[in-house]
Amino acid sequence: MTDVEETTANLPLMRKCPFSPPPEYEKLRTESPISRVGLPSGQTAWALTRLEDIREMLSSPHFSSDRQNPDFPLMVKRQIRREDKPFRASLISMDPPEHSQARRDVVGEFTVKRMKALQPRIQQIVDEHIDALLAGPQPADLVQALSLPVPSLVICELLGVPYSDHEFFQGCSSKMLSREISAEDRMVAFEKLEGYLDELVTKKEADATEDDLLGRQILKQRETGDADHDELVGLAFLLLIAGHETTANMISLGTVTLLQNPDQLEKIKADPGKTLAAIEELLRVFTIAETATSRVATADVEIGGTLIRAGEGVVGLSNAGNHDPNGFENPDDFDIERGARHHVAFGFGVHQCLGQNLARMELQIVFDTLFRRMPGIKVAVPVDELQFKHDSTIYGLHALPVTW
Repeated sequence: MTDVEETTANLPLMRKCPFSPPPEYEKLRTESPISRVGLPSGQTAWALTRLEDIREMLSSPHFSSDRQNPDFPLMVKRQIRREDKPFRASLISMDPPEHSQARRDVVGEFTVKRMKALQPRIQQIVDEHIDALLAGPQPADLVQALSLPVPSLVICELLGVPYSDHEFFQGCSSKMLSREISAEDRMVAFEKLEGYLDELVTKKEADATEDDLLGRQILKQRETGDADHDELVGLAFLLLIAGHETTANMISLGTVTLLQNPDQLEKIKADPGKTLAAIEELLRVFTIAETATSRVATADVEIGGTLIRAGEGVVGLSNAGNHDPNGFENPDDFDIERGARHHVAFGFGVHQCLGQNLARMELQIVFDTLFRRMPGIKVAVPVDELQFKHDSTIYGLHALPVTW
């Protein structure tokens, strides 16, 4: 067992190749797989780069997701809230047993059965946006025409959020996820969106129905006598942001990747049954929310032969873990027939992504429909001219010009 104290390096976050993790990850995994690093927030933390270590950490009860813990490792400087605006915890920042109960309350909204019931409506949304894309001018920005509006509409309808407000909440989420604006500006965006959702939940509490997720949660709380307004606001906040940002970026990245790998794309066109396998591989390759697996130790714990002390932050570099050769043979190859669903792109353990069934279904419908209806689609500029989101805590593309 080792006990390392000093910081060895600053955490690299820039993907030199847009389709691969930062090259320093492989060096870290080979030479110092569990090492102390400096974070952009000014904090220091342990960085885990091996798949096995990341999964072990995420399944341990001795690591906390509490973002309010001053030792929790952040990628950006901490946002300081005003005293008159107390923190509203959401699922992502809760620990058991509070997390266990809160997740049980809402997990039924994301079962495979529930997702299948949404499938016809999602297909209709995708078809309508591809209709508009085909009828419009070329080149077109796939991000604005398809990638962003489809998951935004889906999550709005699921939650009961007016889609007419999408420009507002997308603008707020973009600022909150940016690494390049001040903590003060991020907090302003955070509070604006939180205030909007606070008002929305208040309106729904006055007239709750079973037509959307928030309404059903309100009615359920009334039945049990456990009404918690702040918890509902936190839930709405988490699902609204996570429900459109992540899937939107995966649509854009997946489209580029499949077009760059025509042999893999042809396999999907010949057998749509392989689309889900392709989605798993895309999720593994990009791991767009790689630092969502950050934690803070609540006890002295040994991980991979290294002692991590209580109060020390840990960053599970899931993008490094998903390219670990001990977990995936030839990990830098894009192979839709790899069949490796043990990746950690959706996290692992009690905090594994609640909406993963929805994300997979949306991606499957989008890719199957897009490449069937637009077989001649291609990227309109050289890939090295595309603007990838190196400036955001969720990786993706700012724009994707396409022709067909």
